[in-house]
Amino acid sequence: MTSAPFSRGEYDRRLASTRAAMQAAGLDALFVTDPSNQAWLTGYDGWSFYVHQGVIIPPSGEPIWWGRHMDMLGGRRTCWMAQDNILGYGDHYVQSTQVHPMQDLAQTLKERGLDRGRIGVEMENYYYSAKAHEVLSTELSSTRLIDATGLVNWQRLVKSDAEIGFIRKAARISEKVTQVALERAEPGVRKNDLVADIIHAGITGIGDDWGDYPAIVPLTPSGLDATAAHLTWDGTPMRAGEATFFELSGCYRRYHAPLCRTIYLGTPPDEMRRAEAAQIEGIAAGLEAARAGNRTCDIANAFMAIMAKHGIERSGRMGYPVGLSYPPDWGERTASIRNEDETVLQPGMVFHFMPALWMDSWGLETTETIVIAPEGPAQPLCDIERKLFVKA
Repeated sequence: MTSAPFSRGEYDRRLASTRAAMQAAGLDALFVTDPSNQAWLTGYDGWSFYVHQGVIIPPSGEPIWWGRHMDMLGGRRTCWMAQDNILGYGDHYVQSTQVHPMQDLAQTLKERGLDRGRIGVEMENYYYSAKAHEVLSTELSSTRLIDATGLVNWQRLVKSDAEIGFIRKAARISEKVTQVALERAEPGVRKNDLVADIIHAGITGIGDDWGDYPAIVPLTPSGLDATAAHLTWDGTPMRAGEATFFELSGCYRRYHAPLCRTIYLGTPPDEMRRAEAAQIEGIAAGLEAARAGNRTCDIANAFMAIMAKHGIERSGRMGYPVGLSYPPDWGERTASIRNEDETVLQPGMVFHFMPALWMDSWGLETTETIVIAPEGPAQPLCDIERKLFVKA
């Protein structure tokens, strides 16, 4: 491996925690397809998640990275394991109607004596198709495939000091891209030109801390488009009398620190100003509740109490863990900041606290990436003033 993101000891720790979770779940082996989980366990980093690939975790020894032959070569450049534990299948399997890569995976498992007992697979995952599960089940008739969705994800919830160091670097890049967005936004600027500047700033990075591609593209809707959460951009010029929210993240070696801010071109309506004040007060209350030993629902309830005091209706999830991720999502898909989630907060957990407001005619996104501290309230990792920005 030419450029290990982390030490061997860090990977050993991750593997040990994963195996402990496997043992608790009664698994004899695990097949991991989520590219974020693959990278977390092995260091693998490549834009190859559009084909079938994954990491096999046997009961002992090194993990086995398995994927397309041409991507096996990338595995040898990025994974920490020995080369005989980085395997590739032939290109005749790729997008074929005659054979399927899971046939090769099944043969690999048989050759290594892993085709008996209970094998965990990530069934609720973007990268593990119904067809893949069907073929693997057929090929491994003596094996029980057990849903192990989220097993590795939950091991990632508490970040190591090294990971938090990467997230802090991503946060500096998040500040930069947000500042560029706020400075560049004005009436007449085409949205695609603005986004081009944002992306350039993100990839340039900060000094020697180069920027990677974020797991979500810049979300930059304006006006009525900003009443929806996940619109991107087009070539329309920005206009006076509209709010635009920027949902952005810097990315350093696949680690993210999402940050959202909103700008109004002109004079904001009074209702938006009132919502701004309530939202900022609510975020402060949520940060105060985000303490080790409390629960994720305590953050949500603290924010919602402020919203209720101000007569603003708001429901749904308002945050999630972040860290290492690949498209299409920078969330880790485990705990949620919402009323019904009782995950206990621990030092080293990192969340995107996102209590955005999407109203009938405008949207207001002001968010923070936060780390749970050993003592005291959570620490926001980015340093951009928390307010509605206004440009007359």
